Amino acid sequence: MNLATALHPPLSDRRFVLATDLDGTFLGGTEAERQRLYDWIEANRASVGLIFVTGRDPEFIMEMCAENGLPWPEYVVGDVGTSIAEVHPGEAIRPIPALEEDISRRWDDSGARVRAALNGHPGLTLQPTEFRYRVSFDMDPETYDPSAEAKVAAMGLDWLISADCYFDVLPKGVSKGPSLRRLVAHLAIPEGRVLAAGDTLNDLSMLECGLNAVAVGNSEPALVERVRDLDHLHIARAHGAAGIMEAIAAFDLHTLPKGA
Repeated sequence: MNLATALHPPLSDRRFVLATDLDGTFLGGTEAERQRLYDWIEANRASVGLIFVTGRDPEFIMEMCAENGLPWPEYVVGDVGTSIAEVHPGEAIRPIPALEEDISRRWDDSGARVRAALNGHPGLTLQPTEFRYRVSFDMDPETYDPSAEAKVAAMGLDWLISADCYFDVLPKGVSKGPSLRRLVAHLAIPEGRVLAAGDTLNDLSMLECGLNAVAVGNSEPALVERVRDLDHLHIARAHGAAGIMEAIAAFDLHTLPKGA
């Protein structure tokens, strides 16, 4: 059991659970807007749960929370949905085997063949970090050759382009949205209490997955175009952290400070 769960009710019993992307979303907005959200979360831990849903890896999240004083999440859906883990603040982020077995099976140890197939591919530069169940590239949109997408599909895997500069190869059917839904079900969290928040195309599956959702005000236009007609989604005017608070109010998910 993690520290937050030991001190507070399980997420299934909390009034509201925020499942948020990091860069541009939870970390977006002005310093004052971010601090207002973070202070509100910490002051309401007994009724507010926090899940990070991010492309970042667990080691980065540990360092970020420890060094920057961010609220610790109870759980993390990391690596663009290819890791699902419980957080032990200040100690470790530990994968949940029951939820990662299917991800591992779908990936089938494909890292080496993906790297070989896309080695030297125009517009793609392999990122130096090796991940367990994905391969990630930096993408140059000016020189990128879309034939990479057919190569990945032929291997029975999925590809994802986000922020017009990242290309991820993922297990078939695995991304932020499906992994978040699996975690919510695993923890028996009532779906109507969850808000999913994002700002780029790698958040698309999370915003489309049927949970209450918000595209914050600084979202990339391509994402807004894809989600604008979803009836369970709020398109915020405010950026980053302030956009999250705007959506909490819009869906009436929790009481907020006056003026937030």
